[in-house]
Amino acid sequence: MLHFDEKDFRREAAHGQIFDSPPNRTTVPVSKRVFDVGVSILLLPVLACVALALFVINPLLNRGPLMYFQRRMGQRGQPFRAFKFRTMRPVAASARGAYDRLEEDRISRMGRILRKVRIDELPQIINVLRGEMSMIGPRPDLYDHACVYLDSVPGYAARQQMLPGISGYAQTEVGYVDGKEGIQRKVAADLYYAMHASFLFDLWIAWRTVCVIVGRKGR
Repeated sequence: MLHFDEKDFRREAAHGQIFDSPPNRTTVPVSKRVFDVGVSILLLPVLACVALALFVINPLLNRGPLMYFQRRMGQRGQPFRAFKFRTMRPVAASARGAYDRLEEDRISRMGRILRKVRIDELPQIINVLRGEMSMIGPRPDLYDHACVYLDSVPGYAARQQMLPGISGYAQTEVGYVDGKEGIQRKVAADLYYAMHASFLFDLWIAWRTVCVIVGRKGR
């Protein structure tokens, strides 16, 4: 559980055929939902304080709207609006394709700080309270990009049977990825999580997330 070996996982996957069938954990256990709601409620005051601070700072360092809403693919392919603190300079429309690299030139100076410590994802506790996300699970991709991955990445459909999360095993152990090979690595890690999902595993991922934040390894 504590170490993800992609080669070992792919051998295990080949025997279990998990790339072609949904994972065992497709419903949210009561304990996981209680954990999600409890942590989200505890984080609401933090969200309010950060939002207030950014409301004051943004006009100086990150001009534009405070919040950003993205259409992402949720559990079983359902679209939803994910809440984020805006970290990029506004544009009329992004031309970034599903396998293109991140538009890093658009990230503002303040946005880089928010991304390094993962604060930009904090508003997604609202999505957790609404039942659209979990604290721990696969990272939800942009809806249009996810539609491409469904047709081109083995196992992506099985991955989408799980409730997406603010943080997850792929985020802490694989990190941010782009390109088809990177997406395949992310999916492999997410399916590994699905096969071994448990409350203790979620707690371990939460701890690893804190380590990533403290180490400022976000992107």
